[in-house]
Amino acid sequence: MKVYIGRYPKNSKKERKISVKIDPWDTWSMDHTLAYIVAPMLKQLRETKHGAPFTDDADVPEHLRTSAAPPTENEWDTDDNHFKRWDWIMDEMIFAFESKLIDDVDWEHREAHHERIANGFRLFGKYYEHLWD
Repeated sequence: MKVYIGRYPKNSKKERKISVKIDPWDTWSMDHTLAYIVAPMLKQLRETKHGAPFTDDADVPEHLRTSAAPPTENEWDTDDNHFKRWDWIMDEMIFAFESKLIDDVDWEHREAHHERIANGFRLFGKYYEHLWD
């Protein structure tokens, strides 16, 4: 199956052409197939991003929460941990997708490892519409 999509990206006069080829085996383990695409995209976004969305304190460790940062001068200002929270969330998403590509299982820490992977996928779903630059 091939899919062709034509779009005009922002600030460009050129048409964007995307061709996606999906083989039958790509859907046998679609989570694994998508990890080959999503992991490098998340890594690139983390390295080239120009901002960060607002995130929920409950999604990050206590040391990165709003309450752990010095108070802001104005209520609309971002705190000192604002960008650190987004970096941490992105790192968890990257970890989850990269883990899908690794066959090596740490049997001693398997449960904690799987919990972290599940959390990374949860964060990916929650912040999906914030994955842009």
